[in-house]
Amino acid sequence: MTAAPALRPWHRASALVVGGFVLLHLANHVALLAGVQAHLRLMDALRLLYRQPLVEAVLLACVAFQLGSGLWLVTAGWRQRRGAVAWLQAGSGLVLVFFLLNHVGAVLYGRATLHLDTNLFFAAAGLHVPGWPWFFAPYYFLAVTALFAHLGCAWYWRHNANPAPARATLGAITLAGAALGAVLVAAMAGLLVPLEIPQRYLSKFLSAAAGAWPHPFLTMST
Repeated sequence: MTAAPALRPWHRASALVVGGFVLLHLANHVALLAGVQAHLRLMDALRLLYRQPLVEAVLLACVAFQLGSGLWLVTAGWRQRRGAVAWLQAGSGLVLVFFLLNHVGAVLYGRATLHLDTNLFFAAAGLHVPGWPWFFAPYYFLAVTALFAHLGCAWYWRHNANPAPARATLGAITLAGAALGAVLVAAMAGLLVPLEIPQRYLSKFLSAAAGAWPHPFLTMST
């Protein structure tokens, strides 16, 4: 318990690093609205930065610290939480922990074991195989919504001297995240732009459905 206050500044500092990457990553997915090639071109450009070995190592270290410190902060203050905002912060944090664990694990697995380019097609494949969209649509939607809600909660605690406008802003940030999540899911599902997934990506889900492959893609592309 006593470690929680000392841990928070480091949790926030690592969140700035991870958050910077996530903003670039979301911008990359928004580029899909301009077409598949626009998305792939932007990803190739961004990878020149975040696929640098040192940068990637720092990102992975910060993600690992975020997961560990986030779980500690949630559990350490569980009984002391009061009010909807405190519980929204904890709940959204747990959603992000689940997503990041799967995200990082699946990307590393896809790159190292399956030898796939973990690009847009890797991310969107699960939305194009019958049965899998029932998992991946809420999975992606809730991840983006939880991210914005978690950021909104952090903003709220810094501006809650006037609770009413602070809550209104938190609500607006969360709704913006939900709207963005819905748009990104629709785009990756091919509902907003034409998107054809190569068979080598789709086959992994078909193999999983047949029980031949134990690890579905629980991730967005990187």
